[in-house]
Amino acid sequence: MENQKYSPFNIKAATPGKLKEFLKDKPFRAYQILKWVWQKDAKDFSCMTDISKSLRERLSEEAFIPTHRLIRKVASSDGAIKFLFELLDGEKIESVFIPEGDRRTVCVSTQAGCPLRCAFCRTGLMGFKRNLEWWEIVEQVRAVREEVKERITNVVFMGMGEPFLNYDQVLNALRMLNNVNYGLGIGARKLTVSTAGIIPGILKFAEVKEQFKLAISLNATTDEVRSYLMPINKTYPLEPLFRALRHYCARKRKRITFEYVLIKGVNDTDEDAKRLGRIARSIPSKINLIPYNPCDELPFEEPDDRDVQRFYELLYPFNVTVTIRWSKGREIKAACGQLLAES
Repeated sequence: MENQKYSPFNIKAATPGKLKEFLKDKPFRAYQILKWVWQKDAKDFSCMTDISKSLRERLSEEAFIPTHRLIRKVASSDGAIKFLFELLDGEKIESVFIPEGDRRTVCVSTQAGCPLRCAFCRTGLMGFKRNLEWWEIVEQVRAVREEVKERITNVVFMGMGEPFLNYDQVLNALRMLNNVNYGLGIGARKLTVSTAGIIPGILKFAEVKEQFKLAISLNATTDEVRSYLMPINKTYPLEPLFRALRHYCARKRKRITFEYVLIKGVNDTDEDAKRLGRIARSIPSKINLIPYNPCDELPFEEPDDRDVQRFYELLYPFNVTVTIRWSKGREIKAACGQLLAES
């Protein structure tokens, strides 16, 4: 890649421990350097004025500060901006900036491509390339922040890939995003991980001390329909998934969010709504109804507004919190289920 200096030591991939080890006799400098790259957007070592000239020269010779190469950004009339980034090895990912009220949210990818091949999602058409490293996830937020020149308030792990198939790197990314001393300083409750229902990941996430938020991409209320839409359901079907979620809620003492992509003629019947209401009532949760965002390559249709409203109203008697999420960025294929990393 152009304008990238390749050296043995990647500063952004370094944890404080690894960086202290690299610095040898100056471990206290590790936090200063991490602040420069993650909080002050430093691109080279010469600007790090609070460390010695000799150390800056050594760093310039032995280390490098990588950035994702921005290939393209496209803005939507509703304020959303989609970014196509190239990684150091040439793989491509997409990230989305979503402004809404006082919130400035970045939707990040955790894998290049996705192995799950959910029937309604464009990302599955890419196939699976590789997992992202934790710093590649965090760098999406830093790069978007630098581009839009606004403070990022929320991050959702809802872009390309399944976060819990890359669990350790995702958890490390969450902690760097949350870290106020040398990370991006975003509150734990403003960081949301969305999973298609990887039960081992949910059970591990229940033991994490930080109050990160969990969302479940549910999208169907029977195993038959869910397995059609989401083949991962054959490995982790609904009843074991619900048991894991009840354990999670009891352990964390907090609600989860069910995301339900409403697809015309597939999962939008009155009985679907009633089953969804019963599920949400049995597990501490709220529901995000997401009208399907159409994709030319896929055979599904978005529901009519009146059908969305009907489905919403059928949930009301179950006394659960329901939000209709009209996805931003649809016109630029930046909405839920539309990311593909096209060049």
